[in-house]
Amino acid sequence: MHSLLRRFSATTLFLVLCLQLGISKAQNSTDIRKPLKFYVNVPKSAKSGEEITLKLGLETEYRECLVVKAYLISSIPMEGNFNFNQTRCLCNDYRVTFYWDFPVYETVNFAIVVEIIKERNICPNNVAVVPIIGDRYHTFRTVSVI
Repeated sequence: MHSLLRRFSATTLFLVLCLQLGISKAQNSTDIRKPLKFYVNVPKSAKSGEEITLKLGLETEYRECLVVKAYLISSIPMEGNFNFNQTRCLCNDYRVTFYWDFPVYETVNFAIVVEIIKERNICPNNVAVVPIIGDRYHTFRTVSVI
């Protein structure tokens, strides 16, 4: 009986160590799919009054579709469709691309914001998921006026 308790204790200790050291496949963070991958294309500089195009490509590693809303935020007022929200269905079998065209008159710092939202009539059959965490992403860019 004493020998059996020693084996049980050694086995329990080994399992606890495996979990603590991250040997368990359930804790492997490399297997986690990313909800969004960003591809941003915007010029770094422009002439005053020149209209530029910002291109935002999005992909997902999720097997399910997502409803994504993308928009731009700036500290200075911008003309054109700079403030327009765009909402699309994003699935893993194709990339979605958003475009914004707007003139720049002075150097502008802005944020590109993408939210994964719950909205009907965007994805086919209203089938889409929203992650529990990581439903809002942003990146910052600057366009300098030369």
